[in-house]
Amino acid sequence: MEEESKKISKYELTAAGVLISLGIIYGDIGTSPLYVFRSIVGTSVISEELVLGGASCVFWTLTLITTTKYIYLALNADNKGEGGIFALYALVRKFKAGWVIFPAIIGCATIIADGVITPSFSISAAIEGLTIDYPNFPTMPIVIGILILIFFFQQFGTNVVGNTFGPIMFTWFIFIGYFGGVQLVQNPSVLKAINPVYAWNLLTQHPGGFWLLSAVFLCTTGAEALYSDLGHTGKGNIRVGWIFVKVCLLLNYFGQAAWLLSLNGQALNGRLPFYSIIPEPLLIFAVIIATAAAIIASQALISGTFTLVNEAMKLKLWPSLRVRYPSQMKGQIYIPAINWLLLAGTILVVLRFGRSENMEGAYGLAITVDMLMTTTLLVYYFTTVKKSKFRSSVLAMLFFTLEGMFLISNLDKFAHGGSFTFAIATIFFILMFILLKARRLRDRHTEFVDLKHYVPLIQDLQADTTIPKEATNLVFMAVADSKRYIDSNIIYSIFKKRPKRADVYWFIHVDTVDSPYTSKYSVDTIIPRKCFFVRIKLGFKADHRVNLLFARILHDMAENAEIDLVSHYDSLRKHSMPADFKFIMLHSLASVDSEISTFDNLIIQGYRFIKKFSLTTEEMYGLELANVEVETVPIMVGPVAKVRIKREKDEVARQKELKYDSFRET
Repeated sequence: MEEESKKISKYELTAAGVLISLGIIYGDIGTSPLYVFRSIVGTSVISEELVLGGASCVFWTLTLITTTKYIYLALNADNKGEGGIFALYALVRKFKAGWVIFPAIIGCATIIADGVITPSFSISAAIEGLTIDYPNFPTMPIVIGILILIFFFQQFGTNVVGNTFGPIMFTWFIFIGYFGGVQLVQNPSVLKAINPVYAWNLLTQHPGGFWLLSAVFLCTTGAEALYSDLGHTGKGNIRVGWIFVKVCLLLNYFGQAAWLLSLNGQALNGRLPFYSIIPEPLLIFAVIIATAAAIIASQALISGTFTLVNEAMKLKLWPSLRVRYPSQMKGQIYIPAINWLLLAGTILVVLRFGRSENMEGAYGLAITVDMLMTTTLLVYYFTTVKKSKFRSSVLAMLFFTLEGMFLISNLDKFAHGGSFTFAIATIFFILMFILLKARRLRDRHTEFVDLKHYVPLIQDLQADTTIPKEATNLVFMAVADSKRYIDSNIIYSIFKKRPKRADVYWFIHVDTVDSPYTSKYSVDTIIPRKCFFVRIKLGFKADHRVNLLFARILHDMAENAEIDLVSHYDSLRKHSMPADFKFIMLHSLASVDSEISTFDNLIIQGYRFIKKFSLTTEEMYGLELANVEVETVPIMVGPVAKVRIKREKDEVARQKELKYDSFRET
């Protein structure tokens, strides 16, 4: 009851909840003013058309994409308080549309690719403020040093420093809003850029104006976090926090635009619009707080990547990796392999591109694709779950058009660094695609048999003392999800491969369900006190440590006198020693006797390669310390290969045949 009340209070609209949302959710989008206008202006000569058009595009992008799509529509598509691409996928997959998995895995791949570039980009943009007073200052070593520290401290958890994220980001937004407002007061005429005509004129009349959308898009790159991190604070806190954040962002953007208008007819020549509106005495403080905000943005993105990969693993769309829980803070996880992979990727980005302005080409393309995938699933969600054809039609027309334009403009970055993140996203997509296809291939060719036909055989085997006992309790992980049918592989293991006698047989099926934190189980009795089928239902965010869950189930059944957990051996029973358990893990292997297509063969080979770097099934379920025996069972993934062979007649056979023929003639 206490945990339930905490969960409810987490989603209540409170000042503390809004403050937490500033630290967890708004870091990425909150640091965008560091580089958006610098990217829009670039090396062009500053003009009123360029500045006002850029400000207008930023205003309407934040209004349409961030506010309308994410704050209003996406937050209403929550899965029991959880958001993100997989939470949305879990909502719509029940309609049995097989294609919906592909937007989900494409979105996942692009978000992780974005996780490689964002920390490098944000921290570099913040640190480069030092080059205003010290043009030759070496920023690259500092950026790499900060990145190493960020990723090194992931293993210790962030519950201590995390308490300071909200106040730091609140200070950051007040800081950027104030100094943007100071510039805006000096030239309030820049507010006329709210008129969308200025955005239209920039895109249609300014030379190369359409391609500037790729720079404008940088102002909303953190919008996906507003939805994916929904479960941390609740939609009420996010929405109220966005009102404050958007005001501060717009004040800064329009303040930078006002400052740029004072340079009409000139070029930036290395000047940074964000730092240029900060008074000289406060420049060092601006660099420090900007760096702190960039670190917080990176931390939130890294934690979000851990969560995303963990969800993908539970949906069997990612190789099984070691997951640790570095603190008691609910939901905080640490995946060492992903942590060091991201660190290597971010350092590679810094070494390859150097300065943040060179990273702009690699930034934005992947996240644009992710936004389109979210839009695709949202349209399907409002069509099927909400049954709102009007809302889904408006959503489709508006956001496919807008995000399609952003995608086309970002394609211009492909040759200037965009290919880097695109290649990373492609690698991750191929990895998930292979796992998806391999699982479907296995499921398609896994055979099931009627369990009731084998109940007499199980009883006879249990009574046959001529067969050595394998274990008191023998546990199999089953693909079958009901007590009626069981995997033919399990029957093969019990009776055919090597007869395995046990006092009690357990068949356990783990089912990942759509509700994020579900943790339930049911028990079907096949033979009273002798054979059970256990179905465990776990959400894609719940803890999947089967060893602990099974121990809890056994405890509940023992309390209900359904089983006896005391050893069945007389010498041990008199000392009340606990009964022994043995887990049999069946690993499916495509039979060499199968005739399969080239495509299926590539999938199988790719799957075997990926499994070399994955946790074993017993490690994934937390059973590595239990009594486990691993068996490899062949499955036919195609028709049995046709072979021909003819028996040769040996000399003895020929002599007999001749004698028989002569006998018949006689």
